[in-house]
Parts: sequence; C-alpha cells; structure tokens
Amino acid sequence: MVKSIKVVVIGGGYAGVLAANRLTQRDDVSVTLINARPSFVERIRLHQLVGGSDDAIVGYQDVLAPGVRLVVDTATRIDAAERSVLVATGGTIGYDYLIYAVGSGSADPSVPGATEFAYPIAALEEAQRLRPVLDAAPATAAVTVVGAGPTGIETAAELAELGRTVTLVCGRVLGPYLHPRGRRSVARRLATLGVTVLEGPEAKVTAVTRDAVHLGDGRRLPSPVTIWTAGFGVPDLAARSGLSVDAVGRLLTDETLTSVDDVRIVAAGDAAAPSDLPLRMSCQSATRIGAHAADTVLRRIAGEQPAPLNLGFFGQCISLGRRAGIFQFAHRDDTANRFYVAGRPGAKLKEFVCQSTVKHLADEARKPGSLTWVKDDKRLALLQTRRREAPAEADPAVQPGMRGQSGRP
Repeated sequence: MVKSIKVVVIGGGYAGVLAANRLTQRDDVSVTLINARPSFVERIRLHQLVGGSDDAIVGYQDVLAPGVRLVVDTATRIDAAERSVLVATGGTIGYDYLIYAVGSGSADPSVPGATEFAYPIAALEEAQRLRPVLDAAPATAAVTVVGAGPTGIETAAELAELGRTVTLVCGRVLGPYLHPRGRRSVARRLATLGVTVLEGPEAKVTAVTRDAVHLGDGRRLPSPVTIWTAGFGVPDLAARSGLSVDAVGRLLTDETLTSVDDVRIVAAGDAAAPSDLPLRMSCQSATRIGAHAADTVLRRIAGEQPAPLNLGFFGQCISLGRRAGIFQFAHRDDTANRFYVAGRPGAKLKEFVCQSTVKHLADEARKPGSLTWVKDDKRLALLQTRRREAPAEADPAVQPGMRGQSGRP
C-alpha cells in the first residue's frame, strides 16, 4: 500500500517515541521522527550518569519501530499554514498531521549567578558536562544540590552514596509530591547517607557564586560544585511558530490533545497543556499521553471523533542511591496516599519501572497499539468545576497555565 498520509513527530523522548511507534498501526501512514540526538535518552537515569553507574542512553534501534524514519536534526519552526517543519540544517519536512512532543528541560533560573556557576542536569549534555567537573573536584569538596523534587533527591543520594559531602537545599519542603509518611522515610535515608537537608523559607537560594551558595537568611554555604535541579521549562518552538501556549510555553490543546489553533497539530508529553490544565511532567504521563496523541491522529485519519484524555496515575518512584529507594503510591488523580515501599524493595521497584518504561517503547514498536493504562474520571469533574467558575478565573490577577502540576517522575 502506498504510504500517502504523512505524520511528523517532533521530539524523540518517551512521548514522541511511543507516539511514533503507535502510529505504525496503519499501513498507509508514513511516520517521521525529528530528534536532535541520534540516540534515545533515558532521562530518568541522568542522575546515574552523573554518579557514574549508567550512561542513560539506549539505541533507537532498540525502541523505535523499523518503519519510522528518524531524522537527526533540530526543528526550528512549524509553518502551520504550509504544513511543514523547518529544521536547523535548512530543509523542510512536510506533514499531514504533526505531533508536538518536544519535552521539557531545565528552566532558566532567575537567581543571580545560577546560570553562570550552577550545573543543570535535565538534559543529556548537561549531565555529561557535570560528570568531569565532579571527577576533577577533590573527594572532600562540598557539593550543593538545589531543588527538592525527585531529580534533586536522587542526585543528592547518588553522590552521597559515593562518599561526597552533599547539602540538599529544598527551598520549601523535601519532596513536595510525597505523602508526609513517605517524606519522613526519604529524610531518614538521606540522613543515613550523610546528606544535609535544608528546608523552610529561610532555605531559599538568593545567589550562586563560583564557590558558594547564598541563602535568604544570610547563610553562605561553601560549594565548589553546585547542581541546579529546581524547576523545568519547555522549548519555545510552539510560541516561536505563532501557536497558542500557556504561561510556561506548553502548547494549548483541547482534551483530545489537539491544538486550539489547528486540528492537524496534536501535542504529547511535558509540552502539552490540555484545557490549560497540564498533567504532572513525568515519563509515566509522557508515554500514555504519547499513545493518546497517536490515537487522536489515527482517529482523525479514519474520520472518527477523537476521544478525550483519560489518564490515571499510580504514584512516583525515587531512587536513593543504588541500594535504596521509595515507591510512593498515589490515588488515580495523582495525589499521594499514605502507602509506600522503601529501602531495598523500593530500589528494586524503581529499577523495574526504569526497565519497564523502555520495554513499553520496545513493545509498542513490535506491536503498535498494545499499550494500555489506568483511567481517572476525576479530571472530567475538575474540568466541569472550572467551567462553572470561569468568570472568577477570568480575573487578570490569575495567570493561566499555572494551575497544573509540574515536576519530574
């Protein structure tokens, strides 16, 4: 059969690869994946790259369907009117449908000196740049990790387990997503590893210098190596292309993940903001949203009405070095509950999740359409409540796009 329908996927992360693989269900669809790197990055292992226990790279031949054409390039602009994507090498790639799966990365820190002297690790190249810096630093050199989310916790634990002197600056509270019981478990493990945890409003970073971190209460923490894990941002490709985005820059879509500007453009993963109520940034949601984005495109091709997004969560897992971890269970609406698995079993569960995530991609490449997920009907109720309260939300003091959850898996 002639492949007469062209679908382009921008972004070769968890969402983009899952979507590209799932699209191969139809023989008349040609799928092109545009990605800046020639290999798939296991982003949830970047802290292991920093610690030296993993390279966080998987070959695309292991996770991408053979029928998907991989273009190693950077998308610089989407021309919705012409249905084409401009790439950095100067060419254009045409499409009938586009899946926008550009993911997320380090947010630009507003703290003076953070850009110049702190090391972000949200991207492969950032983690690779930090690794030799740590190798060159004396074993006794103090390391400060800024950020209380999973990336900060995992990085602090990884380095402390290697014998580094680590301070984790939380700003507010350790592991904001965690239930208080799970949070106490993580705090105990970090204490065992010798990590100094600074919480509360006084633990807000006000400046970073070459050899120190300055806090809001006037304290100066000696820090020859400062690692910045506070916050995530998204690429500005959609905004630069004239598409509607939320306050963070995520592509605004309806509940089918279709752009509010163009029915030929569908979003997936961290850079999607369905109904201006984005889901938590995570590989867990990225794969499922990627699958749903592909289903939306496939239904449009078939002349059917796409279904609204319905995604339930099961929790969050955090590694605490190579010998311990925590699996924090959650309700389907992604709110943490009191149940968790810690210690060595928690580490095994985290490793199982990491391996299973890659396996989901490979399974979808081998048998497109096979991925299933749990549902959660509370999102529909939440959206209905928001619509009833729409006049109040029109208050210009309320910033759109900031009411959703964000954070790493």
